[in-house]
Amino acid sequence: MSWLGAVQAQEFGPAKWALGLRLPETTTEAALDRSFDAGRILRTHVMRPTWHFVSAADIRWMLELTAPHVHQVLSHYCRKLGLDDALRTRAAAVFERALDGGPLTRSELGAHLVRAGITAKGVPLAMLTIHAELEAVICSGPRRGKEFTYAQLAIRAPRAARLPRDEALSKLTRRYFRSHGPATIRDFVWWSGLKTADVKRGLEINRAKTVDFGGTTYWKIGDGPRQPPGGPRVDLLPIYDEYLVSYRDRHAVPHGPMVVASRSHGGVRFQHALIAAGQVAGTWRVTRTAGRVSLDVFPLRKLTRIERTQLGQAVERYGGFLGMPVSLKVWGQTP
Repeated sequence: MSWLGAVQAQEFGPAKWALGLRLPETTTEAALDRSFDAGRILRTHVMRPTWHFVSAADIRWMLELTAPHVHQVLSHYCRKLGLDDALRTRAAAVFERALDGGPLTRSELGAHLVRAGITAKGVPLAMLTIHAELEAVICSGPRRGKEFTYAQLAIRAPRAARLPRDEALSKLTRRYFRSHGPATIRDFVWWSGLKTADVKRGLEINRAKTVDFGGTTYWKIGDGPRQPPGGPRVDLLPIYDEYLVSYRDRHAVPHGPMVVASRSHGGVRFQHALIAAGQVAGTWRVTRTAGRVSLDVFPLRKLTRIERTQLGQAVERYGGFLGMPVSLKVWGQTP
């Protein structure tokens, strides 16, 4: 994960698969669950704002670099909810004291607020926890069954480093362009929330190189992302995968089919993406029941024989990650 910097993770299960895809094929969901519960992987609001996975070693310097932007984005919502600076600071102190006794769920933190004379449920309570995350007071704790908990960041990541700003800026810039590049300055501004001047400074420190393509200037640091062996391949990318959400300019990989109108929730809804030769070639849906997983694939076009074989291999790898067999149905395809 340190290679990528951070991984978007508001959907916990799919985000684990995003990590699994980038780790050795022997990596399992159970192993990632153990790493999360042990605190080697943390989940917090560090950019945009949304949940991200970050390593315990990186969480402090990364928050110090990116939190000001997230605070700015959320300030409008906090004002509408009547959550002023003093109240948010007071709530963070209540959370810190409450977590002296060990990890707590969000509702349990809310109960501690009530005892302190602060009533906050639903969205206001979520905003108060996010503020405490951004202030490096709390972060994810181990799960309690299917429930998520919070813990004190100082306990969860006692050796997390703090860095001078230029060093932190250099490190985050290097990690993004090394793993996501070539990419534009606009892409990194979107992904990180940093100002354009900061991004240019980070590129300068790293002596980044430019690549011009189609009238657009792209930047890269080092050799860029690691290329998979064997040429073009088929992948089952989870919702909000870094390959698709971490770029502002999406000319290289248009992914309109991933986004559909949502009648139940309004606005749009994102879907898992079937990728063939680097392009969105369809969507997929997974259904999990006790001891069984069914995967439905909806291609946008007819898959070639080689792509069907590679899809089978991708499904097999997904099953190995989950630790159970996966049945596959490909819709709209003739032999």
